[in-house]
Amino acid sequence: MHAYRIGTYDEAPALVEMELSPPANNEIRLKIEACGLNFADLLMARGKYQERPDPPVTLGMEMAGRVVSIGSEVRSLAPGDRVAVFNGQGGLAEAANVPAERCVRLPQDMPASHAAAFQVAYGTSHVALEHRAHLQPGERLVVTGAAGGVGLTAVEIGALMGAEVVAIARGAEKLEIARRAGATHLIDAASPDIREQIKALGGADVVYEAVGGTLFTQCLRATNPEGRILAIGFASGDVPQIPANHLLVKNISVIGLYWGGYLAFRPGVLTSSLAQLFRWYEAGKLHPRISHKIPLSRAAEALDLLRQRKSTGKVVVTMP
Repeated sequence: MHAYRIGTYDEAPALVEMELSPPANNEIRLKIEACGLNFADLLMARGKYQERPDPPVTLGMEMAGRVVSIGSEVRSLAPGDRVAVFNGQGGLAEAANVPAERCVRLPQDMPASHAAAFQVAYGTSHVALEHRAHLQPGERLVVTGAAGGVGLTAVEIGALMGAEVVAIARGAEKLEIARRAGATHLIDAASPDIREQIKALGGADVVYEAVGGTLFTQCLRATNPEGRILAIGFASGDVPQIPANHLLVKNISVIGLYWGGYLAFRPGVLTSSLAQLFRWYEAGKLHPRISHKIPLSRAAEALDLLRQRKSTGKVVVTMP
């Protein structure tokens, strides 16, 4: 089969041919139909992600497809079942062996491209906003990187939960995408007075912050007393240093969120979250936005779209 892999962290990833061993007793063999890309895939390729598996490694954290065979201990799935899985690696390939317990059955009418773009982006935003920040109806939610693969889902879910959503993104085109996803207020990320614009709206009760750098600082200074700031990621490459005295004076909470980390210590949080998200999807309340669908043979191009921030919503790699 073909797979997009890194041989060492000092080499660029490449499309290679490889053999795939039979699935282990607790695994299923998945014929991959689509793989959703995430900013974390760029970090993984350089050995800079918080999880650093020993290479060689096939990139691609989340995937969707059809079960083709099962291990001897698997009872929950059967060949032919359609599933999505977050495996942390292995998605940029024509097939993968993955633990059966990580697989989620798909709604009947959900295409593989939607499923592959769904778990990390929607799961991150839902767990962050509901489980971590306890977002309440009527609160003002500020979302940075609001037209990106994860930020756009925060806009959509925040609006669905009854929040007044303020979207921060770069340029009129991306801001319009955020508006259509449910944002009430729009702020261009290139504006020199983001803090003042947020404060003019009444300040932030919750901030969903995925960019880092100076944007994190401006949002912090515009956060209301007892506000919550969700540290989602640092797409700018600049990890902010947080002045603890500001947190003390305004009784502000900074809350970290690493969605994949729950697999190790509280997987039930993810299970219940995904169940709710799939219910919303089946009810027509969630609409995954895929800006690019690119074949596996052009995986490098797909990752470059993330690197250059040229995508809105998700980039999905499709398999032959």
